[in-house]
Amino acid sequence: MKKLSIILLFLALRGFGFSQTVKINSDIVASKTVYAMRLLENTLGKAGYKLRDTLTKFTIDLKIDSLKFGPESFGIIPSKTTIRIVGGDSRGLIYGSLALCENIRNGVALDKIKATEEKPRYTYRNIKFDLPYDTYRHSYALDLHQETCKDIKYWESFLDMMAENRFNILSLWNLHPYVYMIRAKNFPEASPFSDAEMKEWQTLFHGILRLAKEREIETYLVPFNIFVSPEFSKAHNVAMDNLEHHFFVRGDTSEIIKRYTRESVAQVLQEYPELTGFGLTLGEGMAGMSPQEREDWMKETIIEGMRLSGRKCKLIHRIPFSSNVGSLGPTSIETERLTRKAIDEEGTMDFIEKPIWADFKYNWSHAHSTPTLVKVHGGKLFDTYFVPKPETYKVTWTARNEDFFCLRWGVPDFIRSHIKENNQEYVGGYTIGSETYIPAKDYFTKSDIKVDWKYAFERQWLFYKLWGRLLYNPDTPDAVFQAEFTNRYGKDGKNLLKASSLAGKTPLRLASSFDFTWDFSLYSEGFLSLKDKTVSYIDIIRQIEQPVTEPSFVSIADFVKIKTSGGNIESGKVTPPMLAEMLEKDCRIALELTKNINTKNNNTLMYEVADVCTWAYLGLYYSEKIKGGVALQVYRMTGDLQHKQKSITHLEAALKFWDEVIAITKPIYNDMPLVHFTEQSDNTKEQNEALRFHWHILRPEVANDIEIAKNLVYEK
Repeated sequence: MKKLSIILLFLALRGFGFSQTVKINSDIVASKTVYAMRLLENTLGKAGYKLRDTLTKFTIDLKIDSLKFGPESFGIIPSKTTIRIVGGDSRGLIYGSLALCENIRNGVALDKIKATEEKPRYTYRNIKFDLPYDTYRHSYALDLHQETCKDIKYWESFLDMMAENRFNILSLWNLHPYVYMIRAKNFPEASPFSDAEMKEWQTLFHGILRLAKEREIETYLVPFNIFVSPEFSKAHNVAMDNLEHHFFVRGDTSEIIKRYTRESVAQVLQEYPELTGFGLTLGEGMAGMSPQEREDWMKETIIEGMRLSGRKCKLIHRIPFSSNVGSLGPTSIETERLTRKAIDEEGTMDFIEKPIWADFKYNWSHAHSTPTLVKVHGGKLFDTYFVPKPETYKVTWTARNEDFFCLRWGVPDFIRSHIKENNQEYVGGYTIGSETYIPAKDYFTKSDIKVDWKYAFERQWLFYKLWGRLLYNPDTPDAVFQAEFTNRYGKDGKNLLKASSLAGKTPLRLASSFDFTWDFSLYSEGFLSLKDKTVSYIDIIRQIEQPVTEPSFVSIADFVKIKTSGGNIESGKVTPPMLAEMLEKDCRIALELTKNINTKNNNTLMYEVADVCTWAYLGLYYSEKIKGGVALQVYRMTGDLQHKQKSITHLEAALKFWDEVIAITKPIYNDMPLVHFTEQSDNTKEQNEALRFHWHILRPEVANDIEIAKNLVYEK
């Protein structure tokens, strides 16, 4: 009878799909596992597993063991019917759960899960997010994100992406954030909002910070300085020369502004306990102040406000980029010394958690150029912050992207090279993000084309996945990223990572061969640069004469000068002909890898392939332009008409490749607002807002390169 009962029970369980049943166990406080549990339940359900509390084939145990695993680390330990996910802390537990979910999505059955362990390379993996309210720059291209960024569903999706890609910090930036988060107790007149509006804003910010906390993502508020609300200015007759909040203005250091600022900082930290800390950025609204005066102002306001809050918090101290009283001064060793002194002093303050993050802009505003550290904002970086080795702070690098907003991008080996260059003990990690682009509303995609994404950041999924996963673990193999293409597109996705890696070198090579400084000085996606205070197409003469960024590259002008004078190029240098050959080889392979992909029934795949092909044709255009530039410069130096005609032929070929770019992008992308156009000094606000970017708009200027070559006259 007992045997019969067992047989009947077995048959019953089999009928209910016993082999697909799972139980999730946890003896950890529920608040620490709620997000990990939800991830697992959703993924298992989609994979066809049934969740039960009893009589299950598989058990998943969630554990935290800080003795065996360090912070943010995890292990997946499988046995025959049990999988243990062990985190060094609750963040590590989330990452372990995400790793198991990734395996399940890749089609790995629970009984085939392999043991694995991972730990973070960097403990600081930050996304810089410029909020569209009271933006750093005034632009329609930023304002149009306001409604999207007031929707908590957007933030839930964005923070899910951050957790999945192992980003652990969200920094929120705008000129004057306090009025959106609090009604200052002693300065209620500073608020522009009604009680109902204030409640709406506070609900939003509490919601963002709550969602971040649930995902174990730290949050920092980074106000620019020195700014107050127009209402405050009018009430107290201060900062009246900057009611419109332009960012390069003289700083008003009135005592009432100091008091208002430090009290606002303290109140924000008290009313938002989930907020991790603050960031200091020294420059905006501080013209006319010396470096020491700027540091003193920060100490008297934000740092003092942190102390007055009565709780511990963390600090990002952005390295100042001006060594004089101007807003765009050069770097200097003297400024480095006084800034290091200030950070070292902050390191002795018991209300500031250690380490402090000392943040630099890597290669100014264009980190997507070369992994070689050539400059920071303002120019040369000295060794003051590294010698002697810091004890209470870590250096972090901001990898700004001001170079591609529309086209998808992903070159894993470039990011790995960045990390390899910056593996010193004093380096804490990276910030990625932009100041002229907000990844919220998708204003690129033609509205009549149906796609499976909603938000702009979802288009750039590979960008975020590569930066986040590789900053966490640079040994993450390409197979992980290729698997995501396969999950999304099946066999049609098998070549897309390689194709992206090859074609995506195009903007890196442009930025390595064309020197830049601040945001508008280069926009690689559009082959635009700043000239005479106007953002415009990089014409052939500018391309010839512009110095390079990457020290191993040789400019066209320098190359031709050396060759025509009978000299030799230094060994190991990348010459313009070599660069043209590299571009042509990689881009033709990328096109070959994508030519047989059928995108007719999948618009999302169509966009992926289109972007790879666009980068590839831009690379082929650039290759021909370089060849044309070399030939034209030889003519300029020697008067040899054969080289002039050769230049014209290459520039005509370049135009044909630009036409291929237009043929791909015009049917699928809108004419796009671009912050780079919205501050043209000779235009009205309305004229700036009417300006749009698209490759078809630039065609006459690309064609004009041919006319420049034709009309050029040799002068001895």
